[in-house]
Order: sequence, then C-alpha cells, then structure tokens
Amino acid sequence: MPFIDCKITIKLTEEQKESVKSALGKAITNMHKTESYLMVGICDGYDLYFAGKKLASGAFVDVRAFGSVNPADCDKMTAAVCDILSQVGVEPSGVYVTYEGYSNWGWNGCNF
Repeated sequence: MPFIDCKITIKLTEEQKESVKSALGKAITNMHKTESYLMVGICDGYDLYFAGKKLASGAFVDVRAFGSVNPADCDKMTAAVCDILSQVGVEPSGVYVTYEGYSNWGWNGCNF
C-alpha cells in the first residue's frame, strides 16, 4: 500500500508523467512493494525553494508505505527516484526524498 507524492518544479508533458509513474511502479520493488497497490501523485510546476533561492529544477518526493521501511531499501529507492526524475530534466542535487512507514492504513472502506 505505498503512496509516492511528487512535487516537481518543472512542467511535465502527459507522456513524461506517464513515464515517471511507470518507472516509479518498477522502482517501488526496492521497498518490497508492488505496483498493484501503488498510488502516485504528480504535481508539476510546483514552486520549491532551497537555500533561500527558487529552484528551477528540483523535486520533493514523499514515499509512504504500510508497514515499516528499511533504511537500506530507502537508499536504493532514493537512487532510483533521482535517476527517474533526471530522465525528465530534474537535477538530482535539487531532490529531497522522505520515507514514512505506517501501521494504520485504510483502503476500500476498511483498515489493514
């Protein structure tokens, strides 16, 4: 039950959004999760500021998952996220990625 929320400074085409979504679906296996329950949010053209300056090329990516998250898996996932976003023109040096595991997660009218 993962959710990946991407806030990206640059505007993406629908094809680029589809490419990012599909690549994240493959990358989520780094977290021992599958694409079959993955939800992805993409907000492009988002204003982000780093070190007091507006980023021309950057992203904030929040990865949430049902259950615990392993730091080694997060490290692999961060590398994958940065690689995926670099394919659409986002500089890895402007990317922050956060991780959170949840013990309570609801879907389809009930909780796990």
